Amino acid sequence: MGAPKRIVVNDTMQHNYAYCLTEPAGRNFHRDFKPELTPKQMLQLGVFGGRYMTDCCREFPSGWFARAKLSPDRHDPRLNFFGVNASQPLRVWRAKGWIHPDDPRGWFQWYCRYYRGRRHDDDDRQIRRWRAMRRHAAQILRHCRPGDLACRRRQRQALLNWGYDSRRL
Repeated sequence: MGAPKRIVVNDTMQHNYAYCLTEPAGRNFHRDFKPELTPKQMLQLGVFGGRYMTDCCREFPSGWFARAKLSPDRHDPRLNFFGVNASQPLRVWRAKGWIHPDDPRGWFQWYCRYYRGRRHDDDDRQIRRWRAMRRHAAQILRHCRPGDLACRRRQRQALLNWGYDSRRL
């Protein structure tokens, strides 16, 4: 891969935060971390009410945003693939201690940076949190007919928000 590429972030939530990309984009993931959707796919499907990444697009590849469903002014659950709100406000995430200072937007920001090739001391914790979401897939499989996308839409959207393709359940 050559010398690590250094990324410097200047957006609403971070000023002069820098990190290095030490792995090729989309490759060399931890053996226990196998998301079914890329950040680009998630943004195109509609996650987090479209509000999540509107002021930090310059940090990530422009192609991720070509057909992304974004709402720069406010969280709009209608933009989510399942048309429902399946997110908790950032203040709840902060209160529960789920936010690492290097990723002030939370899990998806961590995933976008991990996908691009950043490796970080918070990786193991985030991967454990991602794996814990599988319980929602098990509930959908237990309670819904295969392919019934109207069944448990909030859980399905929550899974999409974590990189699981709940459309296939």
